[in-house]
Amino acid sequence: MSTIITMPQQGLTEESSVIAEWYVKEGDTVSVGTPLFAIETGKATFDVESEAAGTVLGIFAAEGDDVPIKAPVCVIGEPGEAFERPAGSAAAPTAPATEEKPAASGPAPAAGPAAVKSEAGEGGFASPRAKAAAERAGVDWHDATPTGAEGRVIERDIAALAANRGKAKVTAKEATEAATEEEFEIVKNSGIRKVIAQNMHDSLAGMAQLSMTAYFDATELFAFRAKVKAMGEKLGYPNISINDMILFAVSRTVLDHPLFNAHFSDKETKIFHRVHLGVATNTERGLMVPTLFNADLKSLNMISREAKALSAACRENTIKPEQLTGGTITVTNLGNNDISSFTPVINPPQTAIIGVCSPEYRVRPGKDGEIEMYRAMGISLTFDHRAVDGAPAAAFLHDFCQRLENFSLLLAE
Repeated sequence: MSTIITMPQQGLTEESSVIAEWYVKEGDTVSVGTPLFAIETGKATFDVESEAAGTVLGIFAAEGDDVPIKAPVCVIGEPGEAFERPAGSAAAPTAPATEEKPAASGPAPAAGPAAVKSEAGEGGFASPRAKAAAERAGVDWHDATPTGAEGRVIERDIAALAANRGKAKVTAKEATEAATEEEFEIVKNSGIRKVIAQNMHDSLAGMAQLSMTAYFDATELFAFRAKVKAMGEKLGYPNISINDMILFAVSRTVLDHPLFNAHFSDKETKIFHRVHLGVATNTERGLMVPTLFNADLKSLNMISREAKALSAACRENTIKPEQLTGGTITVTNLGNNDISSFTPVINPPQTAIIGVCSPEYRVRPGKDGEIEMYRAMGISLTFDHRAVDGAPAAAFLHDFCQRLENFSLLLAE
């Protein structure tokens, strides 16, 4: 009896996912656990494995298609078994057509190393990490010799390919192509980039977003950071960063301003009793926002360790779908890029996002009327004006900056 493979739900809020790549074609034989296709959500890429053993009888969606959750994607059964193809389904991926040529009269010449093409190029598949490594190295993963399970190209195969490429001779054709190379290149937008673009557009188009920036005296924050660097390893928390301290301060401040720890819709505002922090993370594949759940119940050390683990999982493409949903407020940090102010875009249905700016030196009146310099940092708050008015937003930003200026007192709360 045939088995229908449907589009899985990778998160509580996902309504569809994009078919990033097919690893099989109709007629292929698969086992339970064989990777069938990769999907891209707005958060990450995931492989979908076969739930049954048999033959791929039909494929109902093409690469790049945005398929609703639970919709049929392919069917697996016995060869020749009848099945019903959904109306309007896409044409199935097929292997490239080959043209039969008459046999040569003499013995076939031996293929040199540069002429060898891996089985991956003939309908095989590669892991997402291998594809990312290939893109970084500027090589075609189809050219790699697969050493993974079931002929899969994995990251070490890409490393070997990149190393051997430097030793290969440049052919006359390659030299000609290099000489006539265009002044630009066209890079196909990935499914994740398309989803990010749509989400950002929808966020700005569907909300009344307003941003404001305030500066706080970061002297105490940096003094605490210096103590951590000097004694942190002895005390058991050597890696606490300025960003970790800001995450901690958000978790302790936002519950006093509940409209900023909420989800807003046209019909209602859902105010949360726990703080689930979205930690914006830059990766080679695009922006990802893992969630640090129940941050208001965790110590500074716990927040530091968990935030770093989540960001690492995003960059290594090992993040789980459930770790990319459920945020109640997001923090994004451009402080390492000399940014003094910016307007971060809210992650719907959240009502606010906090942007962390670069440290800088500012001046203020000192003792006896003298001017003094101090180390400051900017905090840019973007909020949904449909859910929150300007005065409460200013009060939240002021309260947040006050707690950052008095970080040691915040730790005592």
